[in-house]
Amino acid sequence: MSDALVEEIRARADLLEVVGEHVQLRRSGKSYRGPCPLHGGDGPNFAVDPQRQIFKCFVCGEGGDVFGFLMKHLGFEFPEAVRHVGARVGIEVPDREERREDPHAPLRGVLAFAAEWFQGRLREPAGARARAYLEGRGLPLEEALEFGLGYADDEWRAFRAAAARHGIEEGALLQLGLLATSEKAEEPYDRFRGRLMFTIQDLRDRPIGFGGRVLDPNSDAPKYINSPESPVFRKGEELYALNRARHAMRREGHAAVAEGFTDVIALHRAGLEFAVAGLGTAFTADQARQLARYAKRAYLLYDSDTAGLRATFRTGDILLTAGVHPLVVSLPPGEDPDSLIRREGAAALRHLMDDAVDLLERKLQILGREGYLDRVEGRRRAVDGLLSTLRAVADPALRDIYVDRAVEGLGIRRDTLVHEIARAERPRIRRPPAGPGPGRPDDSPPVESRTERAFLLLIVRDPSLTRRAVRTGLSPRHLRDRWGREIFEILSAACDEGVDAEDVDWSSASGPARARLTALQEAGEEIPDPDGVFEAAVSRLLYRRHRERLAEIDRELELADSEQQRRLLSEKQELARKLRDAGEAAAFMPRQGAGRPGFADRPGGAPTGLPG
Repeated sequence: MSDALVEEIRARADLLEVVGEHVQLRRSGKSYRGPCPLHGGDGPNFAVDPQRQIFKCFVCGEGGDVFGFLMKHLGFEFPEAVRHVGARVGIEVPDREERREDPHAPLRGVLAFAAEWFQGRLREPAGARARAYLEGRGLPLEEALEFGLGYADDEWRAFRAAAARHGIEEGALLQLGLLATSEKAEEPYDRFRGRLMFTIQDLRDRPIGFGGRVLDPNSDAPKYINSPESPVFRKGEELYALNRARHAMRREGHAAVAEGFTDVIALHRAGLEFAVAGLGTAFTADQARQLARYAKRAYLLYDSDTAGLRATFRTGDILLTAGVHPLVVSLPPGEDPDSLIRREGAAALRHLMDDAVDLLERKLQILGREGYLDRVEGRRRAVDGLLSTLRAVADPALRDIYVDRAVEGLGIRRDTLVHEIARAERPRIRRPPAGPGPGRPDDSPPVESRTERAFLLLIVRDPSLTRRAVRTGLSPRHLRDRWGREIFEILSAACDEGVDAEDVDWSSASGPARARLTALQEAGEEIPDPDGVFEAAVSRLLYRRHRERLAEIDRELELADSEQQRRLLSEKQELARKLRDAGEAAAFMPRQGAGRPGFADRPGGAPTGLPG
């Protein structure tokens, strides 16, 4: 079995989970301790480090990784241990004589040919401009080739012709995005033309896609383009140079996330071999989970302009959700890691990394610098600017530290901030499909919920029900659908004036509200028990906020201090009593001990450079 396959299985394995099936472990600082199963000890001398994915007994001296544990404890041979762990993480390791065929092997062969062809063109006269560009950046040809760089000819069908000479079918080239089509072109043409090429590899060092940088400074084409998604390439799941960086990331305990290919190469050449980059799209949760397998801290090396700050904070929040602690490196204006290393050397960048600031701390610095903490309105917006980070952090201890620091920096009460963090975003109104539909113009979204739709259907068909709803305490503010509120308001006013149902004046209704009314009037569905449905809908709408507040309280309890917990539990008991009295509790009380839900951003504006 290849080293790359073994490494992929090791990377996906959770040593803590494997050992936990054989030893009762308790958290002790950054590690977990328990009695050693290898020599039969009783004391907590056996330690598992989940960050480094290693174990160690401080009595018998045994230690190692997940494979070593199974070999020492269960007597597995190494191949058996690898297969056992592989089965746990969903990677099959076939016997040599039973090796299964890769269904994408033909596509991988095409990608390997393309990588070799691009590298060959970089060596040849056609690649002179690309070589000059690399020399200007201080990157020798042999090092460039070692990093998988190449060149795509500035011709429409040079690569296509080369592939045809090797018997490669155009269908595979189109499927992999190496060729493109256009209504203006009679035949497929090379997607990458006149570009410096970067080979994107998977953890087994196999080419899965390419990135291309345009070399003509006067070109109107995008500066960078990447391969489109294919059966072997998912942009949102891959990180550039992770195959090279993962060992250093595990060894150092941290990663560096840069914005581009050249930055990553410059960092690796400078000895910072734990650097990776995204692939032309916003950093994703899948990429964060990939990174979290190897490191629990990440230095963010993005530009310092407004766009760079937004990308920094967005990526930082995603990393926090994956359990990775992000640190922001403040690069000089106009500099990126590549330019800084070329101008001032690797030591300058290392110095900036030594001065890196925690993500939340960096936000507070910017808020203070821009004056948001000096005035009441600014403080309100500052809270909004911090909420995405406070809601994202997954580590309970770090979340508590963040809350304390935010309270100190914002100058607000802890229970107020805890309440803001815990507030769940209102369910979003689903947008209509493109184009107007019967009785629904473009600017008229559908009714938000089935409960509100049922209620509106009933009062439109029988406006006298509106009076009953109002007598129970229901008002338009209980509805979240804008046009539904408007219909309810008009019917409520008509009832107050004693107007008969057939005489309700709809002339004051807005166009979208009239369209909504028409759609409700023309709806053909039957309601078998209209009286029962009406009572249930009114009750649900009346007590909807009670149920939502109960869910908020459960989230607030996770962050509250002891005094706030007492107040919250008292409020929870009172809300539960009201729901029970209304007959709502059994159906709608939230489960206790449920997992922590994800927090959504609070709508509204946020300071420059900070996500709202």
